[in-house]
Amino acid sequence: MSQNLLAHINSPKDLRALDATQLEQLSKELREFIIDIVATKEGHLGASLGVVELTIALHYIFNTPEDTLVWDVGHQAYGHKILTGRRDVFGTNRLLNGISGFPKISESEYDNFGTGHSSTSISAVLGMAMAATLKGELEKHHIAVIGDASIASGMAFEGLNHAGVTNANMLVILNDNAIGIDPSVGALKEYLTKVKTHPKLAEHNIIKSLNFNYSGPIDGHNLPLLLKELTRLKHVKGPKFLHVITTKGKGLKQAEEDQVTYHAPGKFDKITGERIKKPSLEPTPPKYQDVFGHTIVELAKQNNKIVGITPAMPTGSSLKYMIEALPDRAFDVGIAEQHAVTLAAGMATQGMIAFCNIYSTFLQRAYDQVIHDVALQKLPVIFCLDRAGLVGRDGATHHGVFDIAYLKCIPNLIIFAPSNEVELRNIMYTAQLGLDNPIAIRYPRGTGVTINWKQPFKKITIGKAKEIKKGTIIAVLSIGTIAKNVSLALENISAPNKVSHYDMRFVKPLDEQLLHEIFKNHAAVITVEDGCITGGFGESVIAFANQHLYTQRIYPMGIPDSFVEHGNTNLLQEICKIDVSSIRTKIEELLTKL
Repeated sequence: MSQNLLAHINSPKDLRALDATQLEQLSKELREFIIDIVATKEGHLGASLGVVELTIALHYIFNTPEDTLVWDVGHQAYGHKILTGRRDVFGTNRLLNGISGFPKISESEYDNFGTGHSSTSISAVLGMAMAATLKGELEKHHIAVIGDASIASGMAFEGLNHAGVTNANMLVILNDNAIGIDPSVGALKEYLTKVKTHPKLAEHNIIKSLNFNYSGPIDGHNLPLLLKELTRLKHVKGPKFLHVITTKGKGLKQAEEDQVTYHAPGKFDKITGERIKKPSLEPTPPKYQDVFGHTIVELAKQNNKIVGITPAMPTGSSLKYMIEALPDRAFDVGIAEQHAVTLAAGMATQGMIAFCNIYSTFLQRAYDQVIHDVALQKLPVIFCLDRAGLVGRDGATHHGVFDIAYLKCIPNLIIFAPSNEVELRNIMYTAQLGLDNPIAIRYPRGTGVTINWKQPFKKITIGKAKEIKKGTIIAVLSIGTIAKNVSLALENISAPNKVSHYDMRFVKPLDEQLLHEIFKNHAAVITVEDGCITGGFGESVIAFANQHLYTQRIYPMGIPDSFVEHGNTNLLQEICKIDVSSIRTKIEELLTKL
């Protein structure tokens, strides 16, 4: 049997030219290829290993890209990318100017819909199928592949609910491996588990009640069975649903046994599967997520009103520490951001102190709940927004650069950005003492700047900024952890005594008393943020200056009005001109003019 089938697959047309008996060999080669690349280049591993056979079967049976195929979230789409003309560039996955880690319409005709957030595939595919019907393209097939964690989301059920009363020629494939990034949770997950062990339950199930032609569950690693069932479903009209059982991390022992870690394991030995730890010669600061995770446990042990809530990110957010220590007061609610926010609001009405921990990019999905259920009712929910700012190789779908802009227009909401880990601890401590308003605390992905971060708590005065460095001509106002770049930029400037630096801390309310002093004593102001300039912190400062008739020039530095692609965070900061060198250059330019 040929050992280099994959080397000759440049498109699904090449795949479909193979004999079906060769597909087992191809699946072995594809799995090895993914392991080889991700071992050295990093990326999402387990999900793609789990759907190798399903990926091959789909492209073999269906006429992609004419038949549309949408991968929910896209963590599992590496095999799809490799088989659709991107094998030779797959080593650039998630690197600056390389291919995206998620399906992306502009990247390939085979990526029929861009995905990065969960639970969008069913609605998108239904839209495609309905459009095809309107255009008279009645023979086209439309397929959504969605995981058991994603299908529990409200949006997925909205799509299923609508699809069930249409005649859309669509197929929903449930990739059921009992895990998203963390293990799946909820009643639907428990039901799916029972279906696996008691197939008779499938005869009268939820999906059938929504008017879908249901089949399964079947073994997602049995290629002949997959080919047979997909071929049969091609001839079934209307909305169809195939329940497929897979193993996340299939083919790599460690990835099968530790599915959470090997979702995105970093670099590892492709032979042994063991992760390669980065050498560390000296102590390093902790990740911000771990500071949050350990601090909420510390506070919750002192205050029995504190509860923690996360939508399916207990490991990524480090709420897992509270789930382990205080399981009755920490809740993973699944991929349900809207529910998480309103659940926190409901708890707040009963006097609980609710820490709602959501990635910045995912809070976008619960915007109405933040406004209607929390801020409008002035409920003191504490939003802890992890992954604020640029997040690196996950790219445009995951950068948390819009939160300042989309939150600061909401009445009653406090917005705080700590410059370091100690500040994060102190604002969490302050918030749980009791606030009259909800608060959003935004902090970045990755490690901080303080090794001895676990210091005694200190109460922070709401709306008060900090002076870091006093100067006479230019004032640099930073918000959040970008303060580190500003401080480094100021270390080697030509006239250090002429430049002030202020950590504003609060986007809302602004420290207006300090701003008056700044504008009265400086000739120019630079604002620096790791969020979008449009609608951001800098615009708040400009609005303040206009309101009070200050005439100094104000120079906002931040994320430009365009989507930032994937790449190393330091390189992305350079592109956005908020790196140390760009900040220093801006200061020096102004010093020569003033």
